[in-house]
Amino acid sequence: MDHVSIAKELVRDRFPEAQAAFLAGSVLTHHRTPTSDLDIVVLLTGPPAPFRESLIHDGWPVELFVQTEADWRLFAERETAARRSPLLAMCAEGLLLTDADGLGAALQAESRERLAAGPPPASATEMEDRRYALTDTLDDLRGCTDPLERTYLVAHLLERASELALLTGGHWLGGGKWLSRRLAAADPELHRRLTAGAVAAMSGRTDEEGQFAHVVGEVLASAGGPRWAGYRRS
Repeated sequence: MDHVSIAKELVRDRFPEAQAAFLAGSVLTHHRTPTSDLDIVVLLTGPPAPFRESLIHDGWPVELFVQTEADWRLFAERETAARRSPLLAMCAEGLLLTDADGLGAALQAESRERLAAGPPPASATEMEDRRYALTDTLDDLRGCTDPLERTYLVAHLLERASELALLTGGHWLGGGKWLSRRLAAADPELHRRLTAGAVAAMSGRTDEEGQFAHVVGEVLASAGGPRWAGYRRS
């Protein structure tokens, strides 16, 4: 495919000394769109790594993530602690473009194992904080009369409820479109109801807003229920 050959050409021309390189992202999936870019992870033995660069190559938008193995492990640990690791996902689900010494295959196998194992669990304190924030914003929505504010409240609730549902189920988080995809993979029915409810609630119809609030309430219930009165942090 053109995007694969172009990615290989870019790596060969710019990083002939690369230990390994991966092509990842939506371009390899059915989610590909006319604006999809080439996400390329490159492993070097030293400088100029680490760096990140956005560029246009042969008409394609490209995001380069250039690292040493030590950098890779540092970023992977940092992202894992946040329960959101684009790096592990890119290496686990991506296409291995080049592998000079076996490092690429080893990191891909490790990435797949770590993703399959799931993220570290959220602490009780974090879960309570998230329940409190979601409860508070849900109350704001129920009392909102400004259609512009309602749009922001619904968007916030959609994001936070999706994250809470994923954390409750022990799943990886994601940002933007990846949050949608993570929830769709973990719980397709909840994903459908939350997103459809959010779209309808933004229209300002009271009955639809109530349905959306009900689904958010279900997410709260699965995480231990609403939390507001008695909540305290030093």
